[in-house]
Amino acid sequence: MRGDRLINIGFGNYVLAGRVVSIVSPSSSPMKRLREDARAEGRLIDATQGRKTRSILVTDSNHVLLSSIQPETISQRFAQEEGS
Repeated sequence: MRGDRLINIGFGNYVLAGRVVSIVSPSSSPMKRLREDARAEGRLIDATQGRKTRSILVTDSNHVLLSSIQPETISQRFAQEEGS
């Protein structure tokens, strides 16, 4: 099943492709609020290894994942997985 495929979000961290709802850039104010709300509620997963956050992934369970990889790169990885 395609939803069971793992996508690398950087530094050996993976997420199930079927669980990701969106991949967004962290620069806008609503995304900054989303990150802070998730942190306050214990739904934030930081996979940046201390580096700058370049993308935010939101899952169907309402968890928020931070990645230091560009959103375009992650979306290309999703497209490659769909093609294989």
